[in-house]
Amino acid sequence: MKAKVLQVLREADEFVSGEKISNTLSCSRTMVWKHIDALRKEGYEIVAVSNKGYKLTGEINNVSEHAISSRLQVDSMFQRVVYETVVDSTQTIANKLINEGIQSGTIVVANEQTGGKGRLGRSWHSPENTGVWMSLILQPEIEIRHAPQLTLVMAVAVVRAITNVTNLEGKIKWPNDILLNGKKVSGILTEMQADPDRIKSVVIGIGLNVNQQEFPEELSEIATSLSIESRKLYNRTEMIVQIVKEFEWLYQVYLEKGFLFIKPLWELHSMTIGKRVNIHTMREVIVGIAKGIDEDGVLIVTDQDGVDQRIISGDIQFANS
Repeated sequence: MKAKVLQVLREADEFVSGEKISNTLSCSRTMVWKHIDALRKEGYEIVAVSNKGYKLTGEINNVSEHAISSRLQVDSMFQRVVYETVVDSTQTIANKLINEGIQSGTIVVANEQTGGKGRLGRSWHSPENTGVWMSLILQPEIEIRHAPQLTLVMAVAVVRAITNVTNLEGKIKWPNDILLNGKKVSGILTEMQADPDRIKSVVIGIGLNVNQQEFPEELSEIATSLSIESRKLYNRTEMIVQIVKEFEWLYQVYLEKGFLFIKPLWELHSMTIGKRVNIHTMREVIVGIAKGIDEDGVLIVTDQDGVDQRIISGDIQFANS
């Protein structure tokens, strides 16, 4: 209910009477006052004027369930937000919720992760009050072999969201990293639960460094944040909602038209195409020039013998780095 009260106040350009809020939300004026009082205690600036009502005059930069929910579009496919202050990993929580029967279209968000996960068993530094640590739960009706394409769809969404909020232009390093000025600012991890013939659920995890001012020594040369790159602080809730908004329309188009619609958008933001790369796969190291991705989202690398290699999965390094 706090989310709905906050949404009514935010969408109004003037004072809103308690009576109007109570009628809109089908609750008593006493309940309206209690929720407004609770929002004030969290730090929201809400002015009350006799015979005029309430007006939201100041937001806060804390992430919470109602802060996110109040910004989601009414017709969004993502209608449930699960927020935790501290978790091992939002991926772990999301998969646990799936096993408990939670529905598709759920967003799992944490203020801090103590065991944030990346690809290939790597960890993701996720300190409190600094970044976006979240996972989206989906149940897409697509072939199992197409599930990795969702990582590329999300990469486009994250890059577009970063630009929308900060005007910074992130670049995608295949398959799942977003870089700013050559340093990693975001990573994406897609995990799947499936039967032999169908996908049961997909969890897409996003880690985005937003307001960090420094990193541990071992990460300082390879990681950055939106704040470091722009010398500004950003509202993390706004960033979460922008990522969800961008992903939702890209995902719907992807389901309707397939990956061919996403491919040129991914290529537009790619920093991989045309680069000399070393690809570490499970079996070998492939050295060559990255040509791009095919209609399935698979990376095409022309090796040293001039043969095009299709890279479904691997760890990519730029040869000159």
